[in-house]
Amino acid sequence: MSATKTFNRGRWLVWGGYALLMLVAPLVFTSSLSTTMLSQMGIAIIACLAFNMLLGQGGMLSFGHAVYSGLGSFIAIHALNRVSDGTLALPVSLIPLVGGLGGLFFAALLGYVSTKKAGTPFAMITLGVGELVAAMSLMFPGFFGGEGGITGNRVAGQPFFGITFGPQSQLYYLIVIYTFICTAAMFAFTRTPLGRMLNACRDNPERVEFVGYNTRYVRYFAFMASGFFMGIAGGLATLNFEIVTSEVVGAIRSGGYLLFTFLGGATFFFGPIIGAVLLVLALVLLSELTQAWLLYLGLVFTFMVMFAPGGIASLIMMNLRVSAFGKLRQFGLPYLLLFGTALVALVGASAMIEMVYHLQLNEALGPQMKFMGFELNAKGWGSWVGAGVVMVIGVLLFEMARRRFVPLWGRVQEEIETEIKRREART
Repeated sequence: MSATKTFNRGRWLVWGGYALLMLVAPLVFTSSLSTTMLSQMGIAIIACLAFNMLLGQGGMLSFGHAVYSGLGSFIAIHALNRVSDGTLALPVSLIPLVGGLGGLFFAALLGYVSTKKAGTPFAMITLGVGELVAAMSLMFPGFFGGEGGITGNRVAGQPFFGITFGPQSQLYYLIVIYTFICTAAMFAFTRTPLGRMLNACRDNPERVEFVGYNTRYVRYFAFMASGFFMGIAGGLATLNFEIVTSEVVGAIRSGGYLLFTFLGGATFFFGPIIGAVLLVLALVLLSELTQAWLLYLGLVFTFMVMFAPGGIASLIMMNLRVSAFGKLRQFGLPYLLLFGTALVALVGASAMIEMVYHLQLNEALGPQMKFMGFELNAKGWGSWVGAGVVMVIGVLLFEMARRRFVPLWGRVQEEIETEIKRREART
């Protein structure tokens, strides 16, 4: 009984901290840019968690899942315009639910075809569906608005206790409410019989069929649930940006959900939340800092696939496991050496990348450029040699640190396993 109470108390602390963090974030980051970014993070959290209902929980790789958030956005913008002209009596705060119903409808329609297959055929079908909808977005301007898209005004209808959703701060707290409720609902979904059977379909579909369940319908129902939450994210994006274009159903948006859900950690529920935060930081901040931001993202994704396929969440959980056995202090200096040497290598490599991009895109400005406070000559051999030497030194030092780290990590893991067996034997 005490263990159950402790577990429940811990869960309440996690969810309470999650809600408190979203509520106080605008009080800490007070600029308008920060509020805008926080709003986008809330929307991205819903979308990435919804996408992970397929990828992480069901093992279904979708290359076109932005279709359902995008179509939900179009349904929501049409509903918002009807509210504005007085033909639809609906509070603006419920527009995201309209988007969710739109996402659910199209997920039920297109998912019926997509979920007929699993594995690679499923991924190829979703890719085809995504390209089909993206092409249709330019063929039917009456619904999609053509290349210019469709605009709306979220300040519509009668204010509710002075709330018009005109100021970004008011809209942010509406997004917070939807984000928290949707996160809780999707977590609850993982504890339902359907959620458990979805995990079983991912791990052993033959056994699921053997015990009497139709794996196709399990995937189909999960696909519709995911489409509903994707539509809610699309509806919130409609209120946030007040414009919807064909880009929202494109392959780039779908690829972004896939990339950052994987980086965050698709095998853990909280992994997509981390990925959603990184998604907004990359799109808003990293893209402003460098023109080569897509190259950096590609490199990060490649290294994560090679060295940490479980994503950032898996790294966090592994270190929490080490900390639980009181052995994390042993890794203080090794981690410092790893991160420090990796940073040195990254600075050298980044300097060369930035010089290449400067020569290709900004040649008219001359060979001189600034990088991290230093003046570099993109056409001078000294800058290239200096950057190359820094990168090589960083790589060599990182390899030395890694060779010292790997045996230590293996020894600690063996000690943890031995301690676990000892405790099991005692009980």
